[in-house]
Amino acid sequence: MRGPVAVVVKGYPRLSETFIAQEILALERRGLDLVIVSLRRPTDRCTHPIHAEIRSPVYYLPEYLHEAPGRVLRAWKKARRLPGYRGARTTWLADLARDRTRNRVRRFGQALVLAAELGPVESIHAHFLHTPASVARYASVMRGVRWSFSAHAKDVWTTPEWEKREKLADARFGVTCTRANLEHLAGLAPSPGAVELVYHGLDLRRFPSRVAERATRDGSDPADPVRILSVGRLVDKKGYDDLLDALAMLPPGLAWTLEVVGGGPLDTKLRGQAETLGIADRVRWRGSLSHDRVVEHFAGADLFALASRISAGGDRDGLPNVLMEAQLLGAACVATRVSAIPELIEHGVNGLLVPPRASAALAAALERVIADPALRARLAEAGRRVVTTRFSFEAGTARIGALLTAPPHPAPRPSPGDAFEAREPVM
Repeated sequence: MRGPVAVVVKGYPRLSETFIAQEILALERRGLDLVIVSLRRPTDRCTHPIHAEIRSPVYYLPEYLHEAPGRVLRAWKKARRLPGYRGARTTWLADLARDRTRNRVRRFGQALVLAAELGPVESIHAHFLHTPASVARYASVMRGVRWSFSAHAKDVWTTPEWEKREKLADARFGVTCTRANLEHLAGLAPSPGAVELVYHGLDLRRFPSRVAERATRDGSDPADPVRILSVGRLVDKKGYDDLLDALAMLPPGLAWTLEVVGGGPLDTKLRGQAETLGIADRVRWRGSLSHDRVVEHFAGADLFALASRISAGGDRDGLPNVLMEAQLLGAACVATRVSAIPELIEHGVNGLLVPPRASAALAAALERVIADPALRARLAEAGRRVVTTRFSFEAGTARIGALLTAPPHPAPRPSPGDAFEAREPVM
């Protein structure tokens, strides 16, 4: 009898990682037995409806080792008797010599708990190539099972090259969600097939089947302004300060409003910037919302704007799901040429693209689409066609399911027990 697949994630549930939740639910529906392992407890005040549909058990590792010293000590006493403990410790010490941080120590401590409490599993799969993959890698060596990963955005571009090379060499397989990521990782992989491209796509069953009809607003009527929407965490890589600067450059007589859905550490700073620029009365800050509420905002938007950029530390978007959702739901898109966004949007065909950190160019693109409802309609129609034909959610999850259920290579059998011996359910 096959054991479950342990899916290691940074935190669960998380509003900003809908793509992980929709993949987990799709794999469940394909018959996979999953156990969700979360490195952190949830911090969001609400959840998406999809989280209530997921039936896999959720177990939390200690986020900080000093908060659960007894659990960590018991795990170490048990894990050190596992056949692969010595090999995992050697790997970790080699990593620690190159990354002498508390986070590296915490990764090994979490891996001890995972390995000690984990019962028979088919494999361990990590979402994100940085911390979750490290925990999965150490624990898999201790337990003698396979591990694999899904690489997404920040994890691809901020993980040290030496670490990516070694993880690519050790993992049974890896998938990533953009061609830009694939080309980068393939250049570090020991063989061409070590990583595959699997776009997230959208589960169309979770969205209205028909696009809401848009009014032909053209920015000339202050009583009926063009409605701009942006959805994303309020962090540097989303470029919200660039978007606000661009909006402030628009002609004073052009009628528009901006709704921002999302929360984050830059909230106060951005609100202050809008005040300083004199556009605060046109901007509505909605905070973090559940997915069904976000869909409602998409339906009412004439235009979707995202000013993504590469942060100083290398962090960047992959292919933001919100751009696909905007196009599916009939909003014309203006975005930046960053990372994999051009894999979805072709300039002038199904959206407009401008360079990142170029507020004047962004302002010009916004002015063009605000004033031209026919252009918005054409871009939106082409965008919906691209999302529904080129980014197949079903094909992607089918491929991941096939990789996870492929016949295993011989490996030491894990010790008997349940899927987890120390149970900490999410509800």
